[in-house]
Amino acid sequence: MAPFPAGRPCKFQFRRPVAIDGPAVTALIAQCPPLDPNSAYCNLLQCTHFADICVIAERDGAIVGWVSGYRPPSEPGSFFVWQVAVAPAARGHRLGARMIESLLGRPSAKGVTHLITTVTEDNRPSWALFEGLAKQWGAPLAKSAHFERETHFAGAHATEWLACIGPLTAERRGQNQGELAT
Repeated sequence: MAPFPAGRPCKFQFRRPVAIDGPAVTALIAQCPPLDPNSAYCNLLQCTHFADICVIAERDGAIVGWVSGYRPPSEPGSFFVWQVAVAPAARGHRLGARMIESLLGRPSAKGVTHLITTVTEDNRPSWALFEGLAKQWGAPLAKSAHFERETHFAGAHATEWLACIGPLTAERRGQNQGELAT
């Protein structure tokens, strides 16, 4: 897929995933290192059991964006962003931020006061995304070690840092975002 023209408006359609999207989501994640590849079965579960809190972005019928997340049972006021994947051809259009705003505008996000995620220290694109959202929303971003390399990953994975943005208000987090974005 050729890159979408920079500097020109790009229209994407945002929608809930369905089971048949699983293979395309798996393929998209594979195009987006350093994202950890989930099993195809995990992606199918996200596309079905968690469809209300995941989003797909399409352009011209092709899946070019994916955000998976959930609301931790122990923290019902938080929305955890699990993965953000944007096809290389669709980058540069704030698609990751727009998908997150779309999710936060859904009824399933009612009562969310904090956006949380974990990110490795060297994942600059993810840090730029979450720092940009915090700035856009005028909300603080706190960072702390969450899952540590030696303690939790037996040295096999970099430390995952918890990023927490909030508190959020409806005005701050783009509550007026719809399922269609331009």
